[in-house]
Amino acid sequence: MRSVVLVSLAAAIGNMLQGWDNATIAGAVIYIKKEFHLEKEPKIEGLIVAMSLIGATMITTFSGPVSDKVGRRSMLILSSLLYFLSSLVMFWSPNVYVLLFARLLDGFGIGLAVTLVPIYISETAPSEIRGLLNTFPQFCGSGGMFLSYCLVFGMSLQESPSWRLMLGVLSIPSVLYFILAAFFLPESPRWLASKGRMEEARQVLQRLRGREDVSGELALLVEGLGVGKDTSIEEYVIGPDNEVSEGGHELPRKDQIRLYGPEDGQSWMAKPVKGPSSLALASRQGSMITRGGSLIDPVVTLFGSIHEKLPSENMNSSSSRSMIFPNMGSILGLMGRQESQWDPERNNDDSSEHDESLNSPLLSPQTTESGSVGTMHGRQSSLFMANVGETATATSIGGGWQLAWKYNDKVGADGQRVNGGLQRMYIHEESSNNKPNNTGFSRRGSLLSFHTEAGVSEQSGYIQAAALVSQASMIPGTKGETAMWPKEIKAGPGWRELKEPGVKRALMVGVGLQILQQFAGINGVMYYTPQILKETGVSSLLSNLGIGAESASLLISSLTTLFMLPCILVSMRLMDVSGRRSLMLSTIPILILSLLTLVIGSLVKLGGTANALISTASVMVYLSCFVMGFGAIPNILCSEIFPTSVRGLCITICALTFWICDIIVTYTLPVMLKSLGLAGVFGIYAFVCAVAWVFVYLKVPETKGMPLEVISEFFSVGAKQQDAASFVSV
Repeated sequence: MRSVVLVSLAAAIGNMLQGWDNATIAGAVIYIKKEFHLEKEPKIEGLIVAMSLIGATMITTFSGPVSDKVGRRSMLILSSLLYFLSSLVMFWSPNVYVLLFARLLDGFGIGLAVTLVPIYISETAPSEIRGLLNTFPQFCGSGGMFLSYCLVFGMSLQESPSWRLMLGVLSIPSVLYFILAAFFLPESPRWLASKGRMEEARQVLQRLRGREDVSGELALLVEGLGVGKDTSIEEYVIGPDNEVSEGGHELPRKDQIRLYGPEDGQSWMAKPVKGPSSLALASRQGSMITRGGSLIDPVVTLFGSIHEKLPSENMNSSSSRSMIFPNMGSILGLMGRQESQWDPERNNDDSSEHDESLNSPLLSPQTTESGSVGTMHGRQSSLFMANVGETATATSIGGGWQLAWKYNDKVGADGQRVNGGLQRMYIHEESSNNKPNNTGFSRRGSLLSFHTEAGVSEQSGYIQAAALVSQASMIPGTKGETAMWPKEIKAGPGWRELKEPGVKRALMVGVGLQILQQFAGINGVMYYTPQILKETGVSSLLSNLGIGAESASLLISSLTTLFMLPCILVSMRLMDVSGRRSLMLSTIPILILSLLTLVIGSLVKLGGTANALISTASVMVYLSCFVMGFGAIPNILCSEIFPTSVRGLCITICALTFWICDIIVTYTLPVMLKSLGLAGVFGIYAFVCAVAWVFVYLKVPETKGMPLEVISEFFSVGAKQQDAASFVSV
């Protein structure tokens, strides 16, 4: 995973430049005000600072849809160029108006980076470490702020500090960002797949995953292009596609279905199980709760049913192995010998050609060493079981999920199978510990045992699994039963798809989190920090050391930012272990207590030093918990919960919400402090945090370790359950 970590870190430099700029302008505006005599022009002073926010808001309105057309990487390159150009113009600025224009260009670069870097990382990262990698933007942003504060503090110690030099230094890291974006970062494989550029997507995945076999994940990217409209939850007993299993039992032939994997020759037999799976039970439970008057979203219940079944002993396993099936390995080692579904005479010509267009099959036949096509010899294995320590399989798509296909029961008037009757299945092994013991299966060690009617239990290769089943985004080819081709790719943003229940539910979660995050008090606390540190005597101590008031303020800000960095590192470690939802539910109550302590400290006078010490401790606790949870997670979730076809558009809506709320909070804070006082402002922030905790508990699901495509399917299923429950209640 070294390659994908380096790629994510390089992309996050765009956020480092944002943090760098925020800290630089905070220090430079002191000297800008003196040079241009803005002491009596507070509106112009505020506009200089806010112009970047205005630029970011403006460009965000179309950044997502444009990135859906031209690619994520191209927009990141544009962001680096805007950073560089704006820094040069700021360095040259002869008057206020040129400086305002430069700040607007700088805001354009910030808006592109803040909006698109989380999308880019989510679309390139494996699901097992996606949360960790998506914490890089916040860490780099805070790191950029710290470095910039240190630089500006050093310049402020000079006799005549140059604000132009402070702002112009941004050009140096922006050049590095351009070089990395243009020559090191690959294009998002999911975007390439959405444009039908399959061979390029395959090459990018091979580079990022460090292995040649990426056929399963490549097929997943294509399957994720659609929005789940007809997704259902089904349960199966799955076994090897051969007559007799290792234990001597024959899988019943009645009602059995053949499942196909991404590679030629991969197939298994599955028998539908009567009665609901644990996924179906969770879905039904969510709808019953809704009909009973509970506000808990069925989406939350559905996601929770998956994470409750994660074995704790496998949470720290390698990202190349399944988190559910610890013995995950090569899928090609089925028991004995299986005959291929390919006809060598009909497919030999196609197997030797690789075309990047949609005219070539995404999943092509493979030739064995003996020269025959699709004939496999291997050790005994099954869909979910192989030898420990092997690499990820073609069917594994992360988080314990497997990808397979089946034909539905639809046939044409001539009795032949209808083209397009292929269904995609996201398969997840059922845990016997979470289901009633009425299926005939029990777990012994890492294997499943099959119980015969006589009560005899023997080892077998069968597993019981739940599946999310929907219409496939690929269609069978005409030259072979298992040759599958991607359907025609739609051009342009999917505006109609925004009306889908799952997309609307995900938008509600994303927009709600962005609003609550901005009104949770972070801007107010950062604004108040220098004041309370001054009251503690820190400023006086620095003055005694010969450091002026302006330099002391910059040093205090740099130390505050430095304090946040180790807290972000802790959140990196916990993001894919505890999970996004759990981190927010754990840290938001601490935010509430910290804000209430600030309220009490401002109302109860215990003496200047005592109040200052209590306020300092409260602020530090607030900042540490905010960056661990509510600071980074809204952006992470927004980059995960939307389908590929509308991800850019939905992210634009969420990012616009973020910037608009940021502007509102920034401009209303001084007015609120003057009218309501410190206690009133922090009291409102505490109330918002309480509302945020309730919102997270009721509406925000846990997405750790799950493939992006599965997440969007879960939203679709859960949203339809609630809509159905609402219809029944009416």
